[in-house]
Amino acid sequence: MIILVINCGSSSIKFQLFDMPTKKDMAKGLIERIGEDDAKITYKYNGEKHVEVLPIKDHKAGLAKLAQMITDEKTGVISSLSEIEAVGHRVVHGGECYNSSVLIDETVIKGIDECAELAPLHNPPNLMGINEAMSMFPGAKNVAVFDTAFHQTIPDYAFTYPLPHKYYEDYKVRRYGFHGTSHAYVTERSAELLGKPVDQVNLITCHLGNGCSITAVKNGKSVDTSMGLTPLEGLVMGTRSGDIDPAILFYLAKKENLKMEDFDRILNKESGLLGISGISNDQRNLEDLQDTNERAKLALDIFDYKLKKYIGSYMAVLNDVDAIVFTGGIGENGSLTRGKSCSGLEALGVQIDDRKNEETIRGKEGEISKPSSKVKILVVPTDEEGRIASDTYQLVK
Repeated sequence: MIILVINCGSSSIKFQLFDMPTKKDMAKGLIERIGEDDAKITYKYNGEKHVEVLPIKDHKAGLAKLAQMITDEKTGVISSLSEIEAVGHRVVHGGECYNSSVLIDETVIKGIDECAELAPLHNPPNLMGINEAMSMFPGAKNVAVFDTAFHQTIPDYAFTYPLPHKYYEDYKVRRYGFHGTSHAYVTERSAELLGKPVDQVNLITCHLGNGCSITAVKNGKSVDTSMGLTPLEGLVMGTRSGDIDPAILFYLAKKENLKMEDFDRILNKESGLLGISGISNDQRNLEDLQDTNERAKLALDIFDYKLKKYIGSYMAVLNDVDAIVFTGGIGENGSLTRGKSCSGLEALGVQIDDRKNEETIRGKEGEISKPSSKVKILVVPTDEEGRIASDTYQLVK
């Protein structure tokens, strides 16, 4: 079964074509800067890489370009769009409506639209991709895979905020969590590496990139996670603040006459590693400068310290932990972050092997803990597109 996976952002389309159930990677690509005259297309197929810059008016034009590339006489990997039997869509927010992936119909489309106010930057472009795909591939089934679904097993005492309860009852203000597709994938893969059934594994999964989240997994299910109503809560991120004292907003509003939209910009786009360092949101750049720039070092120290605090708190939540798992761009590459966040936890049964940690590189999964470590430390490259393809295949089959 040939399955197309689509991830539509506000100005981008990430896609991958799979032959299932073997998960054979037929082609993949990224269309960036949609709506601009200099949209960039990166397309990989049959060991080749094609890069093109041209105007892409909107998501409809982007998907039309995608369809042209995968069926083109020179760059194509299929002869006709009718060969695509299903399309899997990443959808960021499913609210409380969806605790698993679903076949898309009009009811699901309405539900995704109703959740758009909880994810105004994400659900609308996700819906655009769904509507265009249903038109472009009329013979294919469409499946929605929700970032929030994996976290719908979090108990009420962990997802409820200590606010007047009417805000939950009236507006569903609660912890939802994100990166669920990634956390679900690395949970299943880690269970395989540990040689345990997934419903018997306890993990702390750390998805670290420009956006970061950490999840406590008990018996294969999410029981707590760092992101909340939105992806702003939790760990320090590239440009997001993560947890702060909410009274800071009142204080700064008076000091600098700031408005709601100012705080949205500051907390989501101007904080985190970028805000602390004043240099970059990219951890690699900061690591290059940390020996000569105090604020670059401070940003990294805060990032690693906050991660370590969450790891410790989730060890308390789970009590018995099989492994701490690192994934995402920083999780897979950041040996310094892995080392600093796991050091000093020996009394809790965590012993990292410095040599293994340094030698583990991106794209290579493996164990980086000492043989004597009670809690294993794993690096597992994430595969969100593969997980979406698997869910789509199972539902359509």
